[in-house]
Amino acid sequence: MDNGNQQQNQLNIEISEEIAEGVYANLAIITHSHAEFVIDFVNVMPGTPKSKVKSRIILTPQHAKRFMKALTENVTRFETLNGKIQDLEEVQLPMNFGGPTAQA
Repeated sequence: MDNGNQQQNQLNIEISEEIAEGVYANLAIITHSHAEFVIDFVNVMPGTPKSKVKSRIILTPQHAKRFMKALTENVTRFETLNGKIQDLEEVQLPMNFGGPTAQA
């Protein structure tokens, strides 16, 4: 491969301190139209009646498919090194997960 050509194709990506901190989300809501996929990332906390969207990402269908492929490849690599990730639907979490136990 020609090193000069590789240098021209290199992408310089910057990230601000605020974005680098990240945002925790434990729910993703995905909707789509003919032109785009919208992914809303939400942090749902036990005992809280309302949850806010923390981040919204809008992708073209082509980028959504590439994202799905990249995520699948990364999950496969992770599981190869660390073992199978248990699906939350396979794991029964206690009803008082993360919050105080209700008393009557």
